[in-house]
Amino acid sequence: MSTGKIAIRVVLFAISILLVGCELNAKGSAETALEEFNLKKALYCMEILENRPDLEPKHRIDILRNECYSEHFIEHSPNIPDGRDALLSLFESRYKKYPKLSMSIKRTASDGDLVWLHLHVKHTPESLGGAAIQIFRMEEGKIVEHWGVGQSVPKESKNSNTMF
Repeated sequence: MSTGKIAIRVVLFAISILLVGCELNAKGSAETALEEFNLKKALYCMEILENRPDLEPKHRIDILRNECYSEHFIEHSPNIPDGRDALLSLFESRYKKYPKLSMSIKRTASDGDLVWLHLHVKHTPESLGGAAIQIFRMEEGKIVEHWGVGQSVPKESKNSNTMF
C-alpha cells in the first residue's frame, strides 16, 4: 500500500473517531440537559406538594395534577395508596392535620429519568421531623413513579453524625 493511501486511511480513521466523539458528547449533553430538567421539575413539584400549605387547596391540586403528576402515576410506598388522585387526597388531608407542615431539601441527584431527593420533613416547626429519601421516575416532565423511604429523627443518636 502506498504512503498516500495509508495517509488517507489514517485521516479518515481520525475523522471517524472525532465524529463518534462528537456524537457521544452531544448525546451526553442531551442526557445532562434532561437530568437537569427532571431534577428542577421534581424540586418544583415537591415544593408545591410538601411546602406550600399557603396555597388554596384547589389551586395546589390543579398545579400538581396538571403540571407534576402523570395520570398514570404509580406509587410503590406501601403506606400510600396508588394513583395520582389518591396521593393528592392524602396530602390535602395532611395539610388539614398539619397546617404548618414544612420540608427542606438536603441533597439531590439525578440519573437519566430518575431523581433522588433527601428531605427533612416536619409536621410542626418545633418537631424533630423525619428524614426521607424520595425517588421519582420522570416522563415527559411529569412524575410517573415514586419510591420513598423515611425514618423519624430521634431525640438522641448512638453516634455524633447528623441525619442530614
